[in-house]
Amino acid sequence: MKRRKISLIVLALGILFVFAPDLQRILNLNYFKENQERFISLYHQNQALTLVLFFATYSLLTAISFPGATVLTLIGGAIFGNAIGIPLISVAATCGATMAFLSARYFFRASINAKFATRTEALRKGFEKNGAYYLFLLRLNPIVPFFLINLGMGLTNLSTWSFFWVSLIGMLPGTFVFVNAGTQLSTIRTASDVWSADIVIAFLLLGLFPLLAKKIATYFSSTSS
Repeated sequence: MKRRKISLIVLALGILFVFAPDLQRILNLNYFKENQERFISLYHQNQALTLVLFFATYSLLTAISFPGATVLTLIGGAIFGNAIGIPLISVAATCGATMAFLSARYFFRASINAKFATRTEALRKGFEKNGAYYLFLLRLNPIVPFFLINLGMGLTNLSTWSFFWVSLIGMLPGTFVFVNAGTQLSTIRTASDVWSADIVIAFLLLGLFPLLAKKIATYFSSTSS
């Protein structure tokens, strides 16, 4: 098991080494928009290879909390469209988040506790009170830092499988918003343009919905007993 983990880390570092020199240049909306037709043409010429490379790069960047995942999501929407982009990026983001989760649990527990002690303690208490449901609420809240959720949950006793599927479902609405926005990339100048007032309000309501659903479920459970 340890050898497998080490092999995955070596593979991840290898991918990062290959793409790192161009990441800052590629993960720029203006640069991509100037070369959008060329990237789309390359995708149509090498679909399978493009999908694999995009998936691996996205997962790795998510795993190491590299700033640029939002831009890469927009780019994915522009290249692949909703039908392919949403499932592809949803799974890639969840795989990357799970790698960060496992890294926090098995390799960086002490350093994370030292650097983010207050925040990780709050996450731990929330998890102890509400279990995996708490993770679901966090995934629906765009205000809580994505990387902190991954690392903080790695310090709890949440199972890897539960973290994976709850994250997959919880991040799906946000993925849909950004991938769909990416299909209209010509009208977006910066990543922040995606967050219009209507979208922010929709996310706030979306975050409140699970709380309301839990209250209703608890009410009917108590009245039927």
